Amino acid sequence: MATHGADSEVGQLQTVMLHRPGPELKRLTPRNNDKLLFDGIPWVSRAQEEHDAFAEALSTRGVEVLYLTDLLTETLQSEVARNHAITTALAGLHLGDTLRAYLATALRDHSAEELTEYLTAGIRNDEVRGGHGLVTSLLAHDDFLIDPLPNLLFTRDSSVWVRDRVAVTSLAMPARARETQLTELIYTEHPRFRGTRKIHGWHHEHVEGGDVLLLAPGVIAVGVGERTTPAGVERLARQVFHAQLAHTVLAVPIAQERATMHLDTVCTMVDVDKIVMYPAVADSLQAYAVTVPEATETEDSLHLDVSPAEPFLVAAAKAMGIDTLHQIDTGLDPVTAEREQWDDGNNTLALAPRVAVAYERNDETNDRLEEAGIEVVRIAGSELGSGRGGPRCMSCPISREPLPTDG
Repeated sequence: MATHGADSEVGQLQTVMLHRPGPELKRLTPRNNDKLLFDGIPWVSRAQEEHDAFAEALSTRGVEVLYLTDLLTETLQSEVARNHAITTALAGLHLGDTLRAYLATALRDHSAEELTEYLTAGIRNDEVRGGHGLVTSLLAHDDFLIDPLPNLLFTRDSSVWVRDRVAVTSLAMPARARETQLTELIYTEHPRFRGTRKIHGWHHEHVEGGDVLLLAPGVIAVGVGERTTPAGVERLARQVFHAQLAHTVLAVPIAQERATMHLDTVCTMVDVDKIVMYPAVADSLQAYAVTVPEATETEDSLHLDVSPAEPFLVAAAKAMGIDTLHQIDTGLDPVTAEREQWDDGNNTLALAPRVAVAYERNDETNDRLEEAGIEVVRIAGSELGSGRGGPRCMSCPISREPLPTDG
């Protein structure tokens, strides 16, 4: 079994999971894009070109790129995995027994490649040849029986590696619930990941990967806002403490707004002691440090110590054991900062200490990063950004080199 895991946001990136935009994006229309969490209708072929360039930038730097749909197709070679995936996809109460029974039989007759497409791009009412009855008669012809998953593009959200374990997350929005179920299936049944120890899970309280930042070995910051709940942070904290994966979890409240849906929309690590941050929140962002005085035999019996709120940068530096966590501002002035934050200027993917991938459109933020000694690998993102996500959102690091420790 290959070695997987990460203890930071900036250790040398070795393996990453991406999802190349596919037919699921062609399902977006002006009528459904809000429900499916997109701010616009992307030009799919251009989005694919931009994503291919992103993947090439990673490969050129020696990063192994795995694609989610390839992993899913390989997973679905297993009869156990196929049955589980089909049952889960058809669990919605909107189908009715007649249609559900037909779809279950029909999907089992398809190849793994075809099943992957149905599970990710969805199935419309006018695309089925059987199972006709009351449900198919009353649904509109273009209603989805299995919803498409256009947000699969943002592989960061459905799983996070914490040291040698993977946290399968619980996504808050109904349009994304099935993503994490497919991700969990891959980590459970794919030969490459068989035996991987997992924490959390899609059935637990809501935690999304975009809210989870591995600030340093043993230090995890978790945003609490539109997508991740306080109960989700508590559950995750109990799990990482019990497994001895961290010594401090910082719970960081963020505004429950579209522009700040995740913690990584306002800050990301670009070096062991440098963070790019939206200046409008830098002074107000708070953190509650959560620790445990001693280990216990069970996760539920852990006593969590919650410290009073402190400024985020102060609490983070203290937990990381450094004098200062240096802030690099988005933009040069309030207007530019707001524009570039919206365009994911804060959402960078570190390839190594002082090397980060960023959208090329955020000129002022990228200049600031370079002035601070960060090498910026610029990529195009005019179409990729229509779902509100940058390079970090579009990547799930599966393996990073551990950061060196003192001594």
